[in-house]
Amino acid sequence: MKAFTFCAALAWLLSAALPALARPEPDAAMDLSLIQREDLPYRFSSQLLDSADGQRHYQIWIGTPRTAVPAKGYPAVWMLDGNAALGVLDEALLQKLANGKAPLLVAVGYQTPLRIERAGRTLDYTPQRAGSVAQPDPFTGFPSGGADVFLDLLQTQIKPRVAAQAPLDPDQQTLWGHSYGGLLVLHTLLTRPTSFSHYAAASPSLWWDDGKAVPVPNNLARRLGGDSADLLLLRGGEEPFAPRGPAQEHPERAAQQLVAELKQVPGLSAELHIFAGLSHGQTLPASLRYVLESFTQP
Repeated sequence: MKAFTFCAALAWLLSAALPALARPEPDAAMDLSLIQREDLPYRFSSQLLDSADGQRHYQIWIGTPRTAVPAKGYPAVWMLDGNAALGVLDEALLQKLANGKAPLLVAVGYQTPLRIERAGRTLDYTPQRAGSVAQPDPFTGFPSGGADVFLDLLQTQIKPRVAAQAPLDPDQQTLWGHSYGGLLVLHTLLTRPTSFSHYAAASPSLWWDDGKAVPVPNNLARRLGGDSADLLLLRGGEEPFAPRGPAQEHPERAAQQLVAELKQVPGLSAELHIFAGLSHGQTLPASLRYVLESFTQP
């Protein structure tokens, strides 16, 4: 895949420290110390906005490199669960990014001091089941099924706000998400494939809705409209298929089958990367660092 190279994989293996892979508590506080510094090669700003119904409150952090604006605009990495994603960044990684392709970093998060906002992400990152009205999530119990409403907000409100602050290269836009965020990445690719050029789905919840949440539509190639896109699907080698239920002998099989099916779609490339020995929680920082490392080469 053009966006995620062998060099990036090697760089990640050489640079990822074990402490960065420790699983933080879901209810841990968000760490803002790094992005509040003024001596970094990136400067961070944020914007606030609400959902259309006024029930969810978002905070978008934008990390802009202190380098010249590229002629075609910035490549960008859009990071779901932005509160947690920002905690993966460190000074050394930001310096390598600035010395490389210097992507814009867009952390799409929530107005909360916590690193994870459970209720908001459960609704925003899960698709609507056919024929369902009230849709409690099978794992959290929170309302679910708001993926398309959230994607409308992302497309019509969040993207224009970011573009007004920093010009974007439309051919180099990456969407990353983990767990339910990974499920949303896949849903975006399968329903709105031209929204981004690169998709990175880490530990996607393929078990959701009894495994029926990400059907590959027959008209996906037509939806691409002659454009191309690529998917990087990542998972930990020690992850179960589902958070509850009996263990499976080959929990990675569903991911393998999805990648194999997507490889048959004209204009779409797909790749599966497994982090040996890592759990579901450990795959969040590992996968994001892996994706970001692909931008550290000039």
